[in-house]
Order: sequence, then structure tokens, then C-alpha cells
Amino acid sequence: VAEVARKAGLSQAKSGEFINVLIEVITDALRQGDKVTLTGFGTFEARQRAARKGRDIRTKATITIPASTRPVFTAGAVLKEAVHPKGELALAGAAGTARAAKPAKFAKSAK
Repeated sequence: VAEVARKAGLSQAKSGEFINVLIEVITDALRQGDKVTLTGFGTFEARQRAARKGRDIRTKATITIPASTRPVFTAGAVLKEAVHPKGELALAGAAGTARAAKPAKFAKSAK
């Protein structure tokens, strides 16, 4: 929160409020089955997992693990490049080789 406040020139209270609202909006969208894409950063979505067989590690008995919905995050190309740069400069250990990220756009799409 402090780093967001510093970079955005906002108070920590306002920055904390913004982060909490963003998380709430993403959570609500996932709960409704929507995808949330932050361009360049990545995509959040809820994926269904089918029921499956498992094993109780204490008793070794076969159990059924119920179906569930899991939140999933897929990193975008700009984030991937920023974390792990490609190319000759990256191999040489040059700093700052990743492209600058564009400001994130909030897009909510239905499945």
C-alpha cells in the first residue's frame, strides 16, 4: 500500500481504499463467472474443476474430492517480459531491458 501511495502521489488511506475496491470488483466478477483482464498485466478467471478420486493419506482409502471452482491468474505478455526478459541483453544481465508497461485497462467480459 505504501509503495502504491508513493508512486501514485496519494495518501496511504486512499491507496489502501483503491486496492480494496479493485480486489472487491475482481472477486465479484469472478463470482459471477466473468473474466477480468488488466491489459498487459494478466487475466483473472474462475475455472471449474470436476469431481475426482483421491486418496486419504492416513487410511489409504479412496475418497471423492468434490467439484469446485478455483480462481486462476494468467500473466500477460508485458508482465512476463518484465519478470523474465528475453534476448541477448537479458543473457548479459542488463537491467531495464523489459518494455515499459502500458497503463492497465480494466475490462470485464462474460464467459
